[in-house]
Amino acid sequence: MRLGRIASPDGVAFVSVEGEPGDPAGMIAREIAEHPFGTPTFTGRSWPLADVRLLAPILAGKVVCIGKNYADHIAEMGGITGPAPADPVIFLKPNTAIIGPDAAIKLPANASPVHFEGELAAVIGRPCKDVPAAQAAENILGYTIANDVSARDQQKADGQWTRAKGHDTFCPVGPWIVTGVDPSDLQLRTEVNGEVKQDSRTSLMIHDVPAIIEWISAVMTLLPGDLILTGTPAGVGPIEDGDTVSVSIEGIGTLTNPVVRKGKS
Repeated sequence: MRLGRIASPDGVAFVSVEGEPGDPAGMIAREIAEHPFGTPTFTGRSWPLADVRLLAPILAGKVVCIGKNYADHIAEMGGITGPAPADPVIFLKPNTAIIGPDAAIKLPANASPVHFEGELAAVIGRPCKDVPAAQAAENILGYTIANDVSARDQQKADGQWTRAKGHDTFCPVGPWIVTGVDPSDLQLRTEVNGEVKQDSRTSLMIHDVPAIIEWISAVMTLLPGDLILTGTPAGVGPIEDGDTVSVSIEGIGTLTNPVVRKGKS
């Protein structure tokens, strides 16, 4: 199932997005009653997807990110991030950084360069704490796509990553959450203005999704809707005013966002 969130003439709602992504004109958004957790029930209302606006598919209580989770990305970053970790490295992005598909990434005037980072994101489906890796899948609602936008100059200057990765609009997510996905070996591909920049597979993660969930849940309680960003492979690079960034993950879809300088619409 594809679980999304839309703005329609009737307001904001969770939906099931049905149809083939290759045929946008035939896709339908069926309204879910209340929320998508557990077994969703439907209100009976629906809209052609073309007649509504897709929002970020979830309003996350928190966004927990994994740094340095692909060896090739660690190598390309040199001294900014340090060596490969023995254990997952976690950091937080504020939920105010979240935007949905087609919303603009806004570059701060005091940040340069700003980089894209295409990532697989897990969405937590129920409250959980101290989850063994073998039981991680039971606590995941599904998977979506994220872009961990990062101001590299601020990351280097601060020695930690909160400001560099926490700006409003620095966490595009979407276009929907897909349930039943096996995250172990999916192609991840990022394009800027149609040019391929990242092309990798989730099988190359240093720490896989079950290990990540075990590690994070040993530290903090995870709640329904929390987002877990699992790290980015090599190929990250700058985005500029006027660019368009698209992150595609096999079995999920494509998340596309334009880039503008802050202060422009």
